[in-house]
Amino acid sequence: MSDMSDTTRFELFSYWRTSATYRVRVAFNLKGLTPQERNVDIDAGEQRSPEFLKINPMGAIPALIDHGDGQPATPLTQSLAILEFLEETAPEPALLPADAHGRARVRSLSQMLAADTHPLITPRIKKYLTTEGKFDDAAWRAWQIHWFSTGLQALEQRLANEPDTGKFCHGDTPTMADICLASIVVVMRVFKIDVTGIPTVMRIMDACEALEAFGKADPRRQVGAPQT
Repeated sequence: MSDMSDTTRFELFSYWRTSATYRVRVAFNLKGLTPQERNVDIDAGEQRSPEFLKINPMGAIPALIDHGDGQPATPLTQSLAILEFLEETAPEPALLPADAHGRARVRSLSQMLAADTHPLITPRIKKYLTTEGKFDDAAWRAWQIHWFSTGLQALEQRLANEPDTGKFCHGDTPTMADICLASIVVVMRVFKIDVTGIPTVMRIMDACEALEAFGKADPRRQVGAPQT
C-alpha cells in the first residue's frame, strides 16, 4: 500500500442510497480505509453529465480512482471489481476464504445478488420501464417486489441448506457475500419493501448490522440522505 493517506489516495464517486456504493463503503470500512467521497446525484441525473461520463461511460455509480500508484489514475468501476481490487491491495481482513472452493462459493453468492438481482431494480431499468414500457408506480413496485423476492428467496435456499453457511454467509466472519446480501436488504428498506420466507438471510443481516463497518455504511447515515 502507498504511504499516502486513505483520503488522499482513494477518490470514491458515490451516492447515498445506491446498493453498489454501499458494498464499496462496507469493504472500505472493514479494511480500515477511508476514501474521499464525491457525491454524484443520480436523482438529478448527474451520472449522465459529460464530466462523469469521462470517468465511467456507463454513467453508473460507484467509481473509484486510486491516486497512490504513481501512475496516471485510471478509474475503476463495477462494485465487485472494486471489492476484488481492495482485497488484493489491502488483504487484511480477508473478504474471501483461503481455499479455492470457498472463494468460488462466496463469489457465486455475491453474484446472485450483485449480478442477477440488483441490476433489475436500478434507476436506468426504472426509467426504461416507466417510459418505453409504460409502467405506472404500482407496476414498478410490483416489479421491485418480484425481483427482490426472487433473488433473496433463492439465496435463502442456499444459505439454509449448504453446510458452509455459518454465522455469516460463509463461516463465521464476513465476506463479500455478506456485503452483497446486506446491500440488497438495506436498499429494499429504502424502498419500504418486505420479503417473506428468508429467516436465514435476516439472521445473517442482523449479524452484519452488529458490526460497525456495516452500520457506518447504512444509506440513511450518508450525506444527502433525506432526514426523517
